[in-house]
Amino acid sequence: MSTITTGNPTNSAYAQYAFPETGKTRSDGMGQADFLRLMTEQMKNQDPLNPLKGAEFLGQLAQFSTVQGIENMQQAMNAMASVMENDQSLRAATLVGRDALVEVDSVSLGAGAGASGEIVATRAGTIQLDVVDAGGQVVRKLNVEASSSGPAPFAWDGKDADGNPLDAGTYTFRASSGSGQQSEALAVRMAARIDSVSIEPQGLVLNLAGLGSVPLSTVRRIG
Repeated sequence: MSTITTGNPTNSAYAQYAFPETGKTRSDGMGQADFLRLMTEQMKNQDPLNPLKGAEFLGQLAQFSTVQGIENMQQAMNAMASVMENDQSLRAATLVGRDALVEVDSVSLGAGAGASGEIVATRAGTIQLDVVDAGGQVVRKLNVEASSSGPAPFAWDGKDADGNPLDAGTYTFRASSGSGQQSEALAVRMAARIDSVSIEPQGLVLNLAGLGSVPLSTVRRIG
């Protein structure tokens, strides 16, 4: 708090306010002692014919108390934010090595490596799952049975229809139910191991094997 506006200030009281006895210059902030000294100087230099009224004096004190309370609240909030950040770091450490289910449909795999996840079914029935390579070719077709609406788990062994291990690369999983005009595209969630966790200004970011970095908000389940 650098200044306080009053109903009856005098220019000399504000302009001449300093600390000659200490040799210190005024800082940008004003403490309680500074405020009281300013009030004393103001009362000493006020117009005797128009003195500061009690209500105005109390109003200035209330204004200073309000600002001081806000500053104390800000300090408390900063301390709370620091505690929460430390707690978040501890929680992040416990996630490393676990599996996360993320709302993405593409994953980078090594040669012959498989993948797993789940499909969000809208109704019971058979779901067609196509595994597509980076060139847009369907390298494997799978049928996934959904007993009801909701998550339907799936697993792929990393091989083509002939049982040959596929090369390393990025593979996309496309799921649909029904056929013809009744065909419906379904959301796919991939499972990946959490290699590490980064604490960014926007929150926790999970570094997943084969999926890269994803914000915690995109994670649907951690197993």
